[in-house]
Amino acid sequence: MDEPDDERAASDLRVTLGRIVRRLRQAHEPGELTLSEVSVLSRLDRDGPATPGALAGGERVRPQAMGTTLAALEQRGLVTRMPDPDDGRRVSMSVTEAGRQVLLDRRSASIRRMTRALAEGFTPEERRRLIEIIPLLDRLADSL
Repeated sequence: MDEPDDERAASDLRVTLGRIVRRLRQAHEPGELTLSEVSVLSRLDRDGPATPGALAGGERVRPQAMGTTLAALEQRGLVTRMPDPDDGRRVSMSVTEAGRQVLLDRRSASIRRMTRALAEGFTPEERRRLIEIIPLLDRLADSL
């Protein structure tokens, strides 16, 4: 079997993932959380409290951009800041119960759309193949 054309694969993958993200965004209502806000909220929910600097590094954004995102989340009551337990001069951010509820509601709607699309448009074998590549896509996201 020939070696894959990495540049072509990267291009095709970028286009395809972009289409998926755009379609999921189409359900986004004005005033709802931005994708950046959802990503930070999800990270805090999944990984637990973190400093703004650690969040900026994990999201690969500038600290100033993270500050803006965190301020918007805090203003909505979705995250809270507290003194860092290891260094009182720093702050640590954590998701609130309201933030968890927003994530749950948002995930439910997106998951329902994707579940329906998978059930109606893919065979069981195709669904299995999609599931098998999820860890590879996650690894790709981490390496970008």
